[in-house]
Amino acid sequence: MKDLKQEILAMVEDDLAAIEEALEKNLNPYLDLVSEVARHILFSGGKRIRPLLMVLSARLCGYEGDYDKTFSIIFEYLHTATLLHDDLVDGASVRRGKPVAHSIWGNSVSILVGDFLVARSLSICAKTERMKIVEVIAEATEKMCQGEIRQLMHKGSLNLSEEEYMEVIRHKTAILFQGACRVSAIIADASKEKEKAVSGYGYNLGLAFQMVDDLLDYTSETTVLGKEIGADLKEGKLTLPVIYSLKAAGLKDRDLMEKIIKNRNFSVNDFETLIELLEKYGGISYTQQLAAQHIEKAKKALSIFRPSETKEILLKVADYVLNRKA
Repeated sequence: MKDLKQEILAMVEDDLAAIEEALEKNLNPYLDLVSEVARHILFSGGKRIRPLLMVLSARLCGYEGDYDKTFSIIFEYLHTATLLHDDLVDGASVRRGKPVAHSIWGNSVSILVGDFLVARSLSICAKTERMKIVEVIAEATEKMCQGEIRQLMHKGSLNLSEEEYMEVIRHKTAILFQGACRVSAIIADASKEKEKAVSGYGYNLGLAFQMVDDLLDYTSETTVLGKEIGADLKEGKLTLPVIYSLKAAGLKDRDLMEKIIKNRNFSVNDFETLIELLEKYGGISYTQQLAAQHIEKAKKALSIFRPSETKEILLKVADYVLNRKA
């Protein structure tokens, strides 16, 4: 996996450099406090997968303009805004291996900087003067908020169904991935067929990305993951590995799992016991299999495009998303 990641990074080195430049440039004219708080999370090791997907998908669709890098940062700003707000809502302490923003600057500043990043995203979007693009971004932003609200409504619930979980991650994560790919086709004036293809790629990639992200809470280490292991459970979030295992478990083991989950101060031994039960009842393997199915759907969606280096990169990104360790 390290080799695949390095291979992808080498292939997109220039694109990532241009994205970093655009992220920095579009923060500079504003208040120092805004820039300081935003940089704390923006430049702390994010993967840039959302803006990169936009740039690559635009190229795949034949875009030849010079606004793709600037436009792509919309998706990183929106994502960062949700992280600032989520960490506050969830009571998180660590993000990307660093103290969360609200623990340094306070709740009010974190909320307002998140709001600013959303507003800045919409300002950049409006400069395209294309209503369809504005509508796609506005819809994606609205649905992301719906996803977070849905998740909040189910916080601490042990009865969250797989269908409800899928609805949460569809809104919370997949819609933004889909939007990044879809607007690239619109900017490129691509055909409806190509717009549908890259949109399907982004949507399925986003679903798989979130499933793998949820898996990492049970299969990674804090130093690699960049946040506290077991954070999802401590924040009252039930994800697919747990949902599936609770449904499959016998009464005795289900009672034990529920006891661990309800105790937000569970011990390391308790968490290890839970992981063993997730493995025993197939929650981890089921989530891996479902994520793999969505990755295959994502890759299949690109089959209408002829072979190219850009298409190859997008296929490699899909493989990386499925097998990443952080």
